Amino acid sequence: MSLGHACVDVYQGAVAALVPYFVAERAYSYAAASSVVLAASLLSSLVQPLFGVLTDRWAMPWLLPLSALTAGAGVALSGVTGSYALTLAAVAVSGVGVAAYHPEAARVARVVARGRHRAMGWFSFGGNAGFALAPLLVFAVVATGGLRASPLLVVPALAGAALCAAAVRSAGSGAGSAGASTAVGEDDWPSFLRLSGAVVCRSVVFVGLSTFVSLHVREHTGSGEAAGTAALFVLYAGGAVGTLAGGRLAERYGRTAVVRRSYALTVLAVAGLVLVPGPPVYLFVALTSAGLYVPFSLHITLGQDFLPRRVGTASGVTLGLTVSVGGLAAPALGALADATSLRTALLPLVVLPALGRLLLCGLREPVPPGAAAPEGADPQEPVAR
Repeated sequence: MSLGHACVDVYQGAVAALVPYFVAERAYSYAAASSVVLAASLLSSLVQPLFGVLTDRWAMPWLLPLSALTAGAGVALSGVTGSYALTLAAVAVSGVGVAAYHPEAARVARVVARGRHRAMGWFSFGGNAGFALAPLLVFAVVATGGLRASPLLVVPALAGAALCAAAVRSAGSGAGSAGASTAVGEDDWPSFLRLSGAVVCRSVVFVGLSTFVSLHVREHTGSGEAAGTAALFVLYAGGAVGTLAGGRLAERYGRTAVVRRSYALTVLAVAGLVLVPGPPVYLFVALTSAGLYVPFSLHITLGQDFLPRRVGTASGVTLGLTVSVGGLAAPALGALADATSLRTALLPLVVLPALGRLLLCGLREPVPPGAAAPEGADPQEPVAR
């Protein structure tokens, strides 16, 4: 499941990694380039809840290989047409594939993980590793062959489809049974909505930086395409490590405590990334990555435990919808960058994790019925059930 997740999430990272090449080869403005990210996110945002609801009612393991192929086909076609409208359509198709994958994949992963934070951390690690590899993959293909070589980017999708099919067969009957039918516990919608609001704030920061950090670092350091690709790789690669760390830290300190501290770190890290000049920007990119990714898998398990009767819906929101929503803000950041400067456009991203931290204040640690409290969690902290 983790390897299949990596192959699918390559295509979430690939769209942002293609932005500098659209700017260079097709002379897109910041607003036009960021609208490519919007196109990938918009349909994904709209259909993600639908797939979550369907997953709550019916198990659809067959959807995993199909969605992997769809995600890859859209990105592969995005570079072969000179039409801006067709490029937007191609990345939108990719976004639908990504949206279809995540709720069902999270349900199957939860069955396999049996509620263990570290196991879900490995599942999330796969997705974040795919993100991390996306800039290197795009650089290897497009920097040498231009956008016309983009059909080669379909290769991870083929591998992902095969891995997903194998994972479903290995999971056996557990993957083929709907989790909703055996769910116990009460849904805590107020806590889930507060968590979702925080994840939306995180999403806008993440997608905004994914879209523009390459261009920002190139301007900041006066370097070329390789410097920008390196910055994007650091942003994504640090996340792969942070996701695994998040699972371990949660078992020791509790999920809500780790999530709150991560958002606080993100405020300081993004401020340094935007404001500190020169090569130290890479250090702040790495710290930003840690702040954004340590809570990544914890968002998923918290959401699932807040809505134990609607695991698919919770997964669709925490893993998909709220991640995609960040793309909706990208054109606004691009328009602001065109009107002022890229550095000015990135300044609002300092405020958003602070807002997310406020939403998380007082959020209670949910514990599934019959499960023990996390090791190291404050025994006086109230527990949502």
